[in-house]
Amino acid sequence: MVPNKGKFMIQDLENMRKFVGVPIVQPSDFMGTIIAKGSLNAQRLLTAVNLSNPSLTEELTRQLYLRVWSRDEDITESDSLREAAAAAGVSTAVIDDALNKLKDAAVKKQLKATTDEALEYGAFGAPTIVVHKNGTPQLFFGSDRMELIAWYIGEKYEGPLKELSKVTSSKL
Repeated sequence: MVPNKGKFMIQDLENMRKFVGVPIVQPSDFMGTIIAKGSLNAQRLLTAVNLSNPSLTEELTRQLYLRVWSRDEDITESDSLREAAAAAGVSTAVIDDALNKLKDAAVKKQLKATTDEALEYGAFGAPTIVVHKNGTPQLFFGSDRMELIAWYIGEKYEGPLKELSKVTSSKL
């Protein structure tokens, strides 16, 4: 990473945290956490849960995000994944089933298909948002693009609406 980008990202995260009212803290070992360890097991867990219980996916995604980007916690080890799923309200039976399927061909195939679909749209990182308008997909990149997305679809941007957030400092 270019040194100036690293410095910028630290200040940018702090500004974003204050602006949107979501607790964001850069992992203490960014390169080790994000680059070296990655999130493959977390992605497979999300995929396994989504295949059997899609209504649980949003909150599980939120809990995995909070582990990395708010509390500087692991999302690669089974115990860490279990803790995130439990915090998301996922039952022990569903957690056990999903963890047992992390290496199943069906889970790997679905995750690859989802990744391939994102790449076909032109995704290159997160967050990537694809908006379909008049049958045409338009790619947006970055959490700071919500106002632009609202303009693109002809809506008024009224956010961030901190009072509607499902994540606040008190929920950590």
